Amino acid sequence: MDVLNSVSVLLGSSWASGLNLYLCTAGLGLAQRMELIDLPGNMTVLAHPQVIAIASALFAVEFVADKIPYVDSLWDSIHTCIRPLAGAAMGFLATSDAGSLLQFLAALASGSLTMGSHLAKSSTRAAINTSPEPVSNSVASVTEDLTVSGLLYLMIAHRLLVILVVLALMIVSAWLLKKLLPFAQRVCKSFTCK
Repeated sequence: MDVLNSVSVLLGSSWASGLNLYLCTAGLGLAQRMELIDLPGNMTVLAHPQVIAIASALFAVEFVADKIPYVDSLWDSIHTCIRPLAGAAMGFLATSDAGSLLQFLAALASGSLTMGSHLAKSSTRAAINTSPEPVSNSVASVTEDLTVSGLLYLMIAHRLLVILVVLALMIVSAWLLKKLLPFAQRVCKSFTCK
């Protein structure tokens, strides 16, 4: 397994899992089954038919839930624990051929990257939900799904480019979270007792 492939899959899958875990999981599993990608380590478990079926079913639920204002935020709240843990598990599985220290560090880094992506998504969605029109939720959801699909394509066809794209997305997300922090603080203050 070459290092560039492993790093691109780790970064791409970690970031994509924060946006849409189930699309990422099903997409990687299908790509492995179709021999479009060589998943590192024990990450090949994603190609198991039951994993693909469950991830696809959950993606269908998320596809609908993500388009409905406030339901999307509830869904994201539930997934605040699920997505980073799944991202960490993918990092752990991907480095199963490495030593336990590298496996632990990969799981920690993957989970953290997934959490960063998830926080950027859920914060943006919470801000979008304050808008009175319903179209922006659907546009944001489709954009996220297209981003995950694009990252899957890059993991398959352009391994170096996916690394650069994820690094750029990390910078944009850090900027976005900084801009949304005052909004989040106002929302939190509105729920506190006076």
